[in-house]
Amino acid sequence: MQPIQINNPAEIEAFLSKIELKGKGFTTDCLLMDVFEAGLDYPDYLKAEGEDPNASYEGKSPAWAKYHMRQGKRVFMVYGEPGKDRRTHFSETP
Repeated sequence: MQPIQINNPAEIEAFLSKIELKGKGFTTDCLLMDVFEAGLDYPDYLKAEGEDPNASYEGKSPAWAKYHMRQGKRVFMVYGEPGKDRRTHFSETP
């Protein structure tokens, strides 16, 4: 998978709504809902990279393995690698 970077909030929301994560650890049917639940209601930066056979985009696998989303000082990250449990991390800088 080629790395992707998006800086348009509307495009980010559309992209995240098409991401589904299965397998071990953190899973979701729609990554956008988890981003909203993490407190990013209008993410303005997204970077996705790597390849995960348990992830899908628009119903097609593989998709990206790592997702880094940001809104101001809030950051939500999803890390996945083949053979390892997928995990998330949230931080907010002062």
